[in-house]
Amino acid sequence: MFYVYILQSLKDGSYYIGQTNNVSNRLERHNSRRQLATRSKIPWELVYTETFSTRSQAVRREREIKNWKSRQAIKELLGSHDGA
Repeated sequence: MFYVYILQSLKDGSYYIGQTNNVSNRLERHNSRRQLATRSKIPWELVYTETFSTRSQAVRREREIKNWKSRQAIKELLGSHDGA
């Protein structure tokens, strides 16, 4: 299984969108300063996941969400589900 995930920074409220096959490991990596792109905004909290059967499906969805380039669109997505 592969996942698209959205993290929210508890420091400034910003979002990070990614894809992985191990969500808990990725969250730990983001919060342990091992990811250059997110280390300045830790701690991160997992706020959303979607599950896919292939990595290519997950990558496609990740790109789709990132292309929204709208914080409001992400908030709407988060509001349409019941937890991560």
